[in-house]
Amino acid sequence: MTNCEDCVNYVYDEYDECYICEMDLDEDETEKFLRSSFYNCPYYRSGDDYELVRHQN
Repeated sequence: MTNCEDCVNYVYDEYDECYICEMDLDEDETEKFLRSSFYNCPYYRSGDDYELVRHQN
């Protein structure tokens, strides 16, 4: 399962005053994203800078 809130592509848009996904999603992906059912997102990248370090230890 993917948590968009932890993804580096999930950013705050000051113009719209909400969080958005910066990736160019197609129609099906956008529907899943809006319904909060976008599992195993192919664009997910962890925003945790220390994840790699913990993995190495």
